[in-house]
Amino acid sequence: MEEEKSVLQWKKTLLPFLESKAEELKVMGYDKTKPEDVWDCLMKKVWKKEKNLRLHQAVQDVMHLSTQIFMSYLTMKAYESNDLFAQIRELAENVPE
Repeated sequence: MEEEKSVLQWKKTLLPFLESKAEELKVMGYDKTKPEDVWDCLMKKVWKKEKNLRLHQAVQDVMHLSTQIFMSYLTMKAYESNDLFAQIRELAENVPE
C-alpha cells in the first residue's frame, strides 16, 4: 500500500505533472504560468489544510486544478503585492482572451 507523505516530499515526483498543468493553463490563456505557479497555487488553495497525501491523491489534485481556482490564486497574489500597477499588469497579462 502506498504511504502518505507530506506534499513537500512529493514535489520532485510531481514535477512532470506540474509542468503539464502549467502548459495546459498556457493553452487556456494564462501565458506566463510556470510549474512553480501551479505548485504555489496548490499549496495556498488546495492543500492549505491537508498536506499529507498519497502520491495518487497529489497527482489527482494537480491534474484537476481548475482555471477558476488558479484565477482566484492569481487575484489573491496580486492583492498581496504592494505595487498597484504591478497588480494590474499581472492580472491583465493572465486573463484569457
